[in-house]
Amino acid sequence: MREEYDFTNSVKNPYAKRIKKQVTMNLDSSVVIYFKELAAQTGIPYQTLINMYLSYCAEHKLQLQTMWKEKAAV
Repeated sequence: MREEYDFTNSVKNPYAKRIKKQVTMNLDSSVVIYFKELAAQTGIPYQTLINMYLSYCAEHKLQLQTMWKEKAAV
């Protein structure tokens, strides 16, 4: 191992933005089943499918539309 290294001609990693980060998520079992079934149909791993879907949502800045039911007056 050298004592010093010369990085003057180094280039930034072009794939650094594509590095994935491991996270832990709690998903409904129906969601996991859905993506596992889709994975079986497409031959793409289910975690990859989930990542592709979330990436698409982020890229297109999709916003979740929610409609909450109001509680009945007591």
